[in-house]
Amino acid sequence: AAAGPERPQVVSHVQQALSYTVFDCKWVPRSARLLCLGSAARGTGLIQLYELHGARLELLREIEKPKPIKCGTFGATSLQQRYLATGDFDGNLNIWNLEAPEIPVYSVKGHKEIINSIDGVGGLGIGEGAPEIVTGSRDGTVKVWDPRQKDTPVANMEPVQGESKRDCWTVAFGNAYNQEERVVCAGYDNGDIKLFDLKTMSLRWETNIKNGVCSVEFDRKDINMNKLVATSLEGKFHVFDMRTQHPTKGFASVSEKAQKSTIWQVRHLPQNRDIFMTSGGSGSLHLWKYEYPAQRSKKDSEGSEMGVAGSVSLLQNVTLSTQPICSLDWSPDKKGLCVCGAFDQTVRVLIVTKLNKI
Repeated sequence: AAAGPERPQVVSHVQQALSYTVFDCKWVPRSARLLCLGSAARGTGLIQLYELHGARLELLREIEKPKPIKCGTFGATSLQQRYLATGDFDGNLNIWNLEAPEIPVYSVKGHKEIINSIDGVGGLGIGEGAPEIVTGSRDGTVKVWDPRQKDTPVANMEPVQGESKRDCWTVAFGNAYNQEERVVCAGYDNGDIKLFDLKTMSLRWETNIKNGVCSVEFDRKDINMNKLVATSLEGKFHVFDMRTQHPTKGFASVSEKAQKSTIWQVRHLPQNRDIFMTSGGSGSLHLWKYEYPAQRSKKDSEGSEMGVAGSVSLLQNVTLSTQPICSLDWSPDKKGLCVCGAFDQTVRVLIVTKLNKI
């Protein structure tokens, strides 16, 4: 890892013990507030809204729902509304107005089984095109929803006839740089990564990283596809250069073994897309920087363009918990402010220093 006084530090600023299992944490855009989503001991779902006051978190609101909540996103809402979309253990996609959270403003039974992962795009002034939400489920399907259309998904990516269904663990939007273009990347329990082109409604690329894919994220949703990070069950992550797709070899990638245990999540720093954090099964966080190669593409012997992978360097790592850190979210507004939730039933607000020096 980078040495010297310029090295960023990951400082645990506030720790808050919770009385339930937290599955996801999210910053509320344009605020000093954050949400914890999870499962109460009696099998119900919980949404807690906290506000950061200096070195403490104040609980503003606790909302209980019938089913445990697995994941949430603000990605498809406007900055004026800031509605939260959630996926639960029963396969329901709900959208909540946190000011009046008694009944959802939108609700659909999206999947037959648990919604493992959710992402949104087209809201918050990020990304062109319609506001859309993607959900990935244990039932093997990945569905895209437009909250302005009731009940039916605008896209449904499911196993073809005769193909066994795989548990979809993670989904992410990308390539939303104009009104027409948009892709969804999905990762599955058997190591499959699939890239669906929503413009042509086709499978654009697929690969397999030989181990369950825990998390995928593009470095930015609202630009021409640039980089994609995929993390796995066995402590490895892969960075794909998404600028050049070779006809047979696909996208160039570099892989890094971060640790022995599962890498649960990857999140790119909103203010610098070449810096990202991974969270691990050993209760650790690793901060990484991607370095581009001198040339991002070259011609192969046939004359086809192929990508060239860059390299990854470790900037800092810290162990915060004895249990896996299952969720991670950077503040979109304040550089270096981060929240993470772990299975030790604790939510932590972190400050990462010196990010402007990198």
